[in-house]
Amino acid sequence: MVSKLTGSDLTCAILERGDKKEIWCAVSDESDQEAISDLHGNDFTAYIVKFQNGYFYCDGGMQWSYAVPIKIIPIKYTEAIYIEKTC
Repeated sequence: MVSKLTGSDLTCAILERGDKKEIWCAVSDESDQEAISDLHGNDFTAYIVKFQNGYFYCDGGMQWSYAVPIKIIPIKYTEAIYIEKTC
């Protein structure tokens, strides 16, 4: 049986395999769950470029204990409640 990797374990495996040079992640020093809960407003997201000595490192050089891969996609018009053209 193959176990499915999730959260920081998945980020680590992607980096180890070398598929991507950087991975967009929700980050935290507390836990995977905390990283995901801080996603509101993208305050705690980063491009993770390596895992070394027990820490994930972003392209800016900061270290994080947890890094959960995320996907950011543009919002669709049909998903918006109200849109007013301002530009």
